[in-house]
Amino acid sequence: MTILDLYTTKERWKLLLLLVAMAIAIGSLWYTNKLVLELSKEEEKKVELWADATRYVLESNKESIDLSFLLKVIENNTTIPVILTDQNNNILYYRNIDSTKAQKKVYLLNQIVIMKKYKKPITIKLDKGKWNFIYYRESIILTKLSTYPYIQLSVIIIFVIIAYMAFSFSRRAEQNKVWLGLSRETAHQLGTPTSSLMAWVELLKETNHDTSLIAELEKDVIRLNTITERFSKIGSQPRLEKVNLYSVISDSIEYMQKRAPASISMNILTNNTEIFVSLNKHLFGWVLENLIKNALDAVVNTGFIEIKISTNTTKVIVDVIDNGKGISKGNVSRVFKPGFTTKARGWGLGLSLTKRIVEEYHNGKILVLHSEINKGTTFRIILPIVKQSVEQILSKVV
Repeated sequence: MTILDLYTTKERWKLLLLLVAMAIAIGSLWYTNKLVLELSKEEEKKVELWADATRYVLESNKESIDLSFLLKVIENNTTIPVILTDQNNNILYYRNIDSTKAQKKVYLLNQIVIMKKYKKPITIKLDKGKWNFIYYRESIILTKLSTYPYIQLSVIIIFVIIAYMAFSFSRRAEQNKVWLGLSRETAHQLGTPTSSLMAWVELLKETNHDTSLIAELEKDVIRLNTITERFSKIGSQPRLEKVNLYSVISDSIEYMQKRAPASISMNILTNNTEIFVSLNKHLFGWVLENLIKNALDAVVNTGFIEIKISTNTTKVIVDVIDNGKGISKGNVSRVFKPGFTTKARGWGLGLSLTKRIVEEYHNGKILVLHSEINKGTTFRIILPIVKQSVEQILSKVV
């Protein structure tokens, strides 16, 4: 199983867990709402029973009638807020309403307005053309039950977010350990032959061999030493220095141009050659080389690779542009994922590592700005700019 297969499997599990969580949430809300509806109907029946009991008590003028049962029905309502009024809206009786607030008639009248919106009042017809009305609304328990699933859902969402953040942090820390171990082991393995080659170069200088050949060999040995340093810095926070971005890009272009086909031109487009940013030169040079290598693979026979540099007050923007094969729309969102590659050979870690270097080590951002099949691709890097001090500007003038 490849790295991409593992990554894809993990994404599928995340999606499956999300769908299961949504199904549980929807099921919980549906069942609770169904339960609330059933309880609401039961409460409505209780209020109607309460209204019947109240009507019989109000209409009863005979001493022979035993009112104890009816009064018990009225008193047993301990949850449903009710207000009894006459036909002129004078409040005759209320129950299960805050007694402190109910001392103010305005509060009770406001409650009647709220109850009217909830349910149509129950009418009690009395003798001599008189009417009473019973206003009511859902009980406090029913109100709490109605809001409970939303509170529960909110708590679950918060818990899931915290758990996901903790899991991501733990996974990132584990990845950092893997990167650190792999990179240090690679740097260690490269260190010995690199030191040996440097010694051989010095020996060749002393034996007066072809100086041009030795110079090229020395450049490659220095390059190998640079690669060793790059691997030694992955997995730990590298040291950033204030450097001229144009110089770093120019060095990378110069190195890659010598190793690229003559039919492919490389140029830097900028109006400013004094752009200072906080960089680790070894790691950022790796970023540029990865992007240029991808562009070289994409360009067929004849073409160009341009690196355009632009700035604003806070950011510097580096666009790596080629006129190669381009990236399909379906693959644009996958190019930075570990293991993704369209090449027959390769691990698909170059752009993933590039993204890590730019975003985690340099506080920047990298993205595919534009790509079109058979027309080319533009990768964009955004970095925070470092403003020069007055002393630095004056020193250049002098």
